[in-house]
Amino acid sequence: MSAEHSAREFDYVVVGGGTAGAVVAARLTEDPEVTVCVVEAGPSDVGDESVLVLDRWMALLESGYDWDYPIEAQENGNSFMRQARAKVLGGCSSHNSCIAFWAPAEDLDEWAALGCTGWSAAECFPLYRRLETNDAPGDHHGRSGPVTIRTVPPNDPCGRALLEACAATGIPVTPFNTGSTVVRGAHWFQINAREDGIRSSASVAYLHPVMGRRPNLEVRTGLQAKRLLFDEARRCTGVEYLEPDTIHSGAVAARREVIVSCGAIDSPKLLMLSGIGPAGWLRDVGVDVRVDSPGVGSRLQDHPEGVIMWQAKQPMVTSSTQWWEIGIFADTEPGLDRPDLMFHYGSVPFDLNTYRRGYPTTDNAFCLTPNVTRARSMGTVRLRTRDFRDKPAVDPRYFTHPHDIRVMTYGLRLAREITAQAPMAEWTGTELAPGPAARSDEELFSYIRETHNTVYHPAGTVRMGTPSEVDAPLDPRLRVKGVTGLRVADASVMPFLPTVNPCITTMVIGEKCADMIKADAE
Repeated sequence: MSAEHSAREFDYVVVGGGTAGAVVAARLTEDPEVTVCVVEAGPSDVGDESVLVLDRWMALLESGYDWDYPIEAQENGNSFMRQARAKVLGGCSSHNSCIAFWAPAEDLDEWAALGCTGWSAAECFPLYRRLETNDAPGDHHGRSGPVTIRTVPPNDPCGRALLEACAATGIPVTPFNTGSTVVRGAHWFQINAREDGIRSSASVAYLHPVMGRRPNLEVRTGLQAKRLLFDEARRCTGVEYLEPDTIHSGAVAARREVIVSCGAIDSPKLLMLSGIGPAGWLRDVGVDVRVDSPGVGSRLQDHPEGVIMWQAKQPMVTSSTQWWEIGIFADTEPGLDRPDLMFHYGSVPFDLNTYRRGYPTTDNAFCLTPNVTRARSMGTVRLRTRDFRDKPAVDPRYFTHPHDIRVMTYGLRLAREITAQAPMAEWTGTELAPGPAARSDEELFSYIRETHNTVYHPAGTVRMGTPSEVDAPLDPRLRVKGVTGLRVADASVMPFLPTVNPCITTMVIGEKCADMIKADAE
């Protein structure tokens, strides 16, 4: 139904039909008396195989389905890097590799310890169970949830050899999502995808089964939000958006609440365009200040990722669930309760940032991508101008903390140690990048600085905290401080980015947000 001819007012308006927003909308409309409108900037994914077929996911990067944000020049990192953000229904769950993790209990308990009441592992783990249908053993797993989660089948012979090599290095083969945190271990991933290769994204799992079947749910695509609307009492009353003709504006009103679910880059952008953010930043670009909220757009966290790549001695696999099927966790110092280093194993060449720097490449390669799971470098998201059409200034400030440099260089050396083990002798050919000549800390980090990527996990830019915490824009119930009728639900609310891939945890945020809205409406 077009925006011009559909209802103008709903109980709730969800701005962003992404990884959390799709969940919020689906759960709220389980009550037939509640009406919800989803306003999504991207197209629908219904019937779109270029989005739905998981093994095509890498083709979505820098495509028309990607906001494709360049990052600011980095003093200590790769300034060529792009931060991919999905522009399609389902958000980044429609755009990513669908690696599925429960967050470690230690991460969630840390959130609670930071003042986020209600977000401990004991309180969140039931939501993971509720959302999943998981094929892994364990009484803690859900068997009837909307999201299909399954363990990658061990069909890649190079991957099987890699796991044997990990064991020879002292990294045991250990399954994930067992209920215990893997500090040191390797295994095939679990992924949120069906047996037929269709991703079990938030849109596929939560929205597709009910779109067109629930008269109380309206999903509008192709509408980019311009600003949030408020009344004189500072209550959020709706959202103004750009019509598909890209000329005219429309609006949709919320009788009860607006939920912003635009992601860790676009949620702070929309709040700042609406006058909620650091007063100085807003005045600099000509935005009237509604709420001076210094934490909006601050404390941007991510998982920076390096790459080390080898030519394969044998032909690599020609089919895969999603080409990145194994994870390796390690601790770089004793006494850690969570791993500080993680690798993704890719059965494909990954020369996205190495080739431009002159490193050789090949069609037949494999790689390991060390990433810093608990990076201490933090950045910002800021408005460039007050024009909603302008891309925000994204400055992750990668590797500005020495901890991150140490963990990453450790990771390159550990990757070499693993692939030098006997089980990999029939696979490990010439090291293409960084190449065997790079040995010292200085040489390894020089390579990282030029060529690193990201695992595309921005978070923390509209974080929740205690009600009195000035630098936390949200309270633990995800309500925006200083106004009423407005919540945020996506990875931006995370007080600290989880150690693992955060997609499923972002769905949990959607589940919990819906629960809190229902409870507060009683």
